Amino acid sequence: MIGYVTLGSNDLERARAFYSALLAEIGGREVMRLDNGFTMYGTGRGQPGICITKPHNGQAAVPGNGNMVALVLKERRQVDALYAKALALGGTDEGPPGLRGAEGPQAFYGAYFRDLDGNKLCAFRIGPAS
Repeated sequence: MIGYVTLGSNDLERARAFYSALLAEIGGREVMRLDNGFTMYGTGRGQPGICITKPHNGQAAVPGNGNMVALVLKERRQVDALYAKALALGGTDEGPPGLRGAEGPQAFYGAYFRDLDGNKLCAFRIGPAS
């Protein structure tokens, strides 16, 4: 259903370095860059993606209150690795990796962090430990 999400940045070069390194951890890469700076990351064209850009209205980019991008992963170890990579790249902690709720078929294992512009992201896996 979701094609892509867009996050604002005040420093595109810094944001590009962050997302290039972060998303490479889970097989993502830059798949599009427009002349206006809009840059898309994903596993390929036509796949869901994360885009970064300076706001169209020319004002400062600010993170939304209640907005978050959630990245579904296949294994809990990938959640741990992506969270660690985000912090190593200068992101900030919003909740370390762990189980939220009971273990079982619908177990939610997630980690929360913010990018360099303060945008909130979550890495998660649903299902029992494998």
